[in-house]
Amino acid sequence: MDDEAPEDLSHAGSVVDKAIEYMLEQQIAPVSAASALLGGALGLLSRSMDDRAIAGVLRQALASVEAGELRQLPTLPKR
Repeated sequence: MDDEAPEDLSHAGSVVDKAIEYMLEQQIAPVSAASALLGGALGLLSRSMDDRAIAGVLRQALASVEAGELRQLPTLPKR
């Protein structure tokens, strides 16, 4: 993957944020919403990348979790 973020990444992130907000308003449990989003993301990646590239993305995500980077992200408002 390139080091530069695609121009439409911010827009895509906004759309995902709205989808998350909607699911929480529909009383979908956060872990169910997250699992559905992760499954959808992996399905999309599998249509546009080979398995080795997907594994690289997942390794980068795991490294971010282990480094505590996700704890620094803003959180959604409580219901």
